[in-house]
Amino acid sequence: MKKLSLLFTLFFTLVTLAQEQQQEVADTYKKRVLETTEVDYLMSYYTQDGDNAAVTGGIGTEELTDLTPTIVVSIPLNDDDVLTIDAGISAYSSASSSNVNPFDGNGAANPFVASTGASENDILVTVVGNYSHSSDDRNTIWSANISVASEYDYFSIGFGSGYTKLFNEKNTEISIKANVFLDTWNAIYPSELRDDPAFIPFDDESRNSYSLGLGFSQILSKKLQGSLSVDVIQQEGLLSTPFQRVQFADVADFVIEEFTYGNDVERLPDSRLKIAAGGRLHYYINEIFTVRTFYRYYTDDWGINSHTASIEVPIKITDKFTVYPSYRFYRQTAADYFAGFNQHLSTQEYYTSDYDLSDFDANQYGFGLNYTDIFAKFHIFNFGLKSIDLRFRQYERDSGLKASLFSGGFSFIMD
Repeated sequence: MKKLSLLFTLFFTLVTLAQEQQQEVADTYKKRVLETTEVDYLMSYYTQDGDNAAVTGGIGTEELTDLTPTIVVSIPLNDDDVLTIDAGISAYSSASSSNVNPFDGNGAANPFVASTGASENDILVTVVGNYSHSSDDRNTIWSANISVASEYDYFSIGFGSGYTKLFNEKNTEISIKANVFLDTWNAIYPSELRDDPAFIPFDDESRNSYSLGLGFSQILSKKLQGSLSVDVIQQEGLLSTPFQRVQFADVADFVIEEFTYGNDVERLPDSRLKIAAGGRLHYYINEIFTVRTFYRYYTDDWGINSHTASIEVPIKITDKFTVYPSYRFYRQTAADYFAGFNQHLSTQEYYTSDYDLSDFDANQYGFGLNYTDIFAKFHIFNFGLKSIDLRFRQYERDSGLKASLFSGGFSFIMD
């Protein structure tokens, strides 16, 4: 019996030592989360036009152009940790915002003509830093982020964190993320209201946003993958845009040149609860075709309800080239506080003539082209070109707003 006991002890000792050695080997040779530094250079050009500018009370030119160069650098700190820096500049020119003061141009003031004033142009600078840590088995990921954004009348700082867990041999994934954004306005008011003794400026120029997101993803079969998500956002503070005018139907119009003065600025509640729930289904048909579908329902306590549905069909032309035709439909009900130009009453507590809060349908048509070379054979200095992504989207609302977006991305890896 003593010999048998000794054999069992020896057996378990050997098994334990073998397991420890296997774990040491796994720790020594585990695959890095990110093998080398990656650099993504992104660029987009956006242009739009329409006849419902909120700056001039719901009528007037909505002409706007925006150029946004962005660089994203992902740096592996060690086997498990990655630091990502995302820095971008958004430089825009807006005919509508130039009419914050419609009388500083060379011609007659007109809501459909830019005044060419100082408020016509602006630059938004954004920097985001994200740190992520993966467990040894790569089934748990922690992340934290901080962001800063600034332009001439606005400053924002944000921070947040996230947690992702993979189960079932990585076929199932759940995630949770939370973010806080603390914003401050430097309120700019329409020129005719600045010296009006009856005008009441906002006494609080801060805005805080708190968001919580939950996600669930499941590989349903070899060809089908689905995901569900829920996002809840609570906003508090100055949710009105200080330079957007409102004209009242029960107050006589005051017109100078060809421009109708605003009776007040947009006034909206100082809190807003937003809830969005959506799902995705991706189906792999064969080596050439894949179908990606998406649906989201949105609601808030301002009275807006919306539905978004989209489909994208990546078509693999060769091993390196893929094209992406896509379509997106959007339907929205109006906020409780929306009315068009000169339709609000002075007795109302809240009012806006911003057509982003109106009832509308929108269609978006898109096309993309992607080039991928996993071996990164083409080099620029010490960086190999991993992929190129080029896309075009055309957006149209039934209110008359039309917009075009051209975007491109170049992904490099360091040798």
